[in-house]
Amino acid sequence: MNTKKVLISGIVGGIVFFLLGWLIYGVLLMDFMSKNSSSGVMKTQYEFVWWALIVSNLIFGILIAYVLNAVGNITSTGKGSATAATIGLLTSAGFDLGLYATSNVSTLPGLVADIAAITFMNAIVGAIIVIISKKIK
Repeated sequence: MNTKKVLISGIVGGIVFFLLGWLIYGVLLMDFMSKNSSSGVMKTQYEFVWWALIVSNLIFGILIAYVLNAVGNITSTGKGSATAATIGLLTSAGFDLGLYATSNVSTLPGLVADIAAITFMNAIVGAIIVIISKKIK
């Protein structure tokens, strides 16, 4: 395993996750997600625990980089995107469906939108991680 490659591409992936999360959830889906989640669940940006959000995104970036670089040794951008999208689909569906089954956090349309958004974000991050990994010697 090339630890340097996993860490550098994972950190870049985490930054991309953070920016995509801001764009998708903070701009494009903000009103939709607010209408499709229970009242009082969503924090305002002023209430965010920023360090936890940043660490969360970095961990997801490193997870995808680990799977693509260390486990799969994936060098194709398309395959990296597809693999990361699959990881995003399976992990978000598993988590969101469990939450939907046991809580009132989200509506069914909100759940579907969240799974689609995370799958899309993972696809982009996977492609970027492969591109960055190719540049690291």
